[in-house]
Amino acid sequence: MCEIINNSSLDSDDIISVLQTVFDPDIHYSIYDIGLIYQVKIENRTIHVLMTLTSVNCPEAQTLPENVNIALKERFPDYDVTVELTFEPEWTVENMSEEVKLGLGLL
Repeated sequence: MCEIINNSSLDSDDIISVLQTVFDPDIHYSIYDIGLIYQVKIENRTIHVLMTLTSVNCPEAQTLPENVNIALKERFPDYDVTVELTFEPEWTVENMSEEVKLGLGLL
């Protein structure tokens, strides 16, 4: 799932709980549980998120990264937040949590 590199005093669980509040409007699950978040790196006063989308042509390509940025900045206003999109490796259904797969009837 998501790699978290935490070199700060922030609690990694707090970061995850914020990411779980950002939902994909088409799948109706959090982007964290869908497996769109590949890495979170917290250093000094910066939170860097490396994420993907379910496809290169995702209609939410602008919205989802911006929603991540807004959610993290609201919760951690003293931190700089950067969100980077990548398509390597390509997202697959295997990235989803068991709960999401079950909810979508994939198990």
